[in-house]
Amino acid sequence: MKNLICGLAMGFVAASSSLAQSPASKQIVLHAARMLDVAGGRMVTPGEVLVEGERIVAAGAHVDRPVGAEVIDLGDVTLMPGLIDAHVHLFLHPGAEDLQTVQESVPERTLIAAGAAKADLMAGFTAERDMGSEGAGCADVAVRNAINSGLIAGPRMRMSCNAIDLTGGHEDAIGYNPAQKVLSNADYADSSEQIVKVIREQRKDGADFTKIYETGRDSFKDGVFKTPYQYTEEELAAGVKEAARTGGGVGSGRGVAVHATGEPGTGYAVAAGVASVDHAYQLSEATMRAMKEKQIYAVPTFAIAEYFADHAATPARAERERAEQAYHAAEFRKQLAAGVPMAVGSDVGPFPHGTQARELELMVQYGMKPVAVLQADLLNGAKLLGWGGQIGELKASYYADVIAVSGNPLEDISAVTKVGFVMKGGVIYRRP
Repeated sequence: MKNLICGLAMGFVAASSSLAQSPASKQIVLHAARMLDVAGGRMVTPGEVLVEGERIVAAGAHVDRPVGAEVIDLGDVTLMPGLIDAHVHLFLHPGAEDLQTVQESVPERTLIAAGAAKADLMAGFTAERDMGSEGAGCADVAVRNAINSGLIAGPRMRMSCNAIDLTGGHEDAIGYNPAQKVLSNADYADSSEQIVKVIREQRKDGADFTKIYETGRDSFKDGVFKTPYQYTEEELAAGVKEAARTGGGVGSGRGVAVHATGEPGTGYAVAAGVASVDHAYQLSEATMRAMKEKQIYAVPTFAIAEYFADHAATPARAERERAEQAYHAAEFRKQLAAGVPMAVGSDVGPFPHGTQARELELMVQYGMKPVAVLQADLLNGAKLLGWGGQIGELKASYYADVIAVSGNPLEDISAVTKVGFVMKGGVIYRRP
């Protein structure tokens, strides 16, 4: 582990000094065989993007090529906006989740988180929402700030600090010797007043938004899914109201997101006005109608469940995981039919960072068309993270967050797993 940390630290210096090229006021023209028009759901052929500094100046089949501009011909690839992952865990890595948070110090985990951020960026994810530092407090804020200042390479980040959870709740340390006083992976709040207090403390320490555990732990047996709720609608509403007081309305990137897998907790969260319902295994018809009306996003997180099934300790556990995934996929199709708005989040961390484009493939496999998944990822993801009108499309005045993928993702969504070029804010981090 010590060698890993030393290697990561040296890599961060390299990322800032040699991998990335400073945008300054330099003009760059990117040319490729195709360019994705996200909102229009079509390909522009050929595709070109003119970048100056950190912003896009123009995009289309042909753009002006100013004298002195660097022209980069990427060949037979598709230019598209950088991918967005609305549910990541930079502070987790594959292995025993509970034990790593106990055995690894916060400084060690912070270095690992920085490496995870770089891996995600190199895979084409230029914006992410970190859904809880899993016991590392607001160390995620330090990672975000280091990225923003150019010290390390990583996506644009929205950070939540620790999630909020009940005493004895979903993320609490249960099953250990009580005398050891093993810490929760979340911040405790057992009432409306305590939820508000924790939100204020976390915002003071730099949190962008708030994550609350609303359900768990789950039970799935004989095709029946059950999960206890943790907070009442009134308690969640107090958190939503406090987030709004600090400018955290829906679509601001500063609201409240909930871990909520099933009813009645999912319904309470939607009634309270949260920004997203993450996992969303089970939604009632009333909840789905309300999500459509309020434009509250479901974030399915299929990739994590697939990974757990593929790496289960026993065949019986693998079978149960796959049965639960099939249940979730069937419910997902009901949600699509009901018009529930979707965003894309993978829950990466317990599975390897940089591999989470698999989430888009699974959403297509389970019923969405490739164009709809891309729009959910890029358009809805930008809104959910509070960067609507700034990222998620290749348009003039938007941030120059551009990737190039092999193939045509409108025809074969697996193209998003084949990233050969990455630019974020006009800085090139990866070339063919």
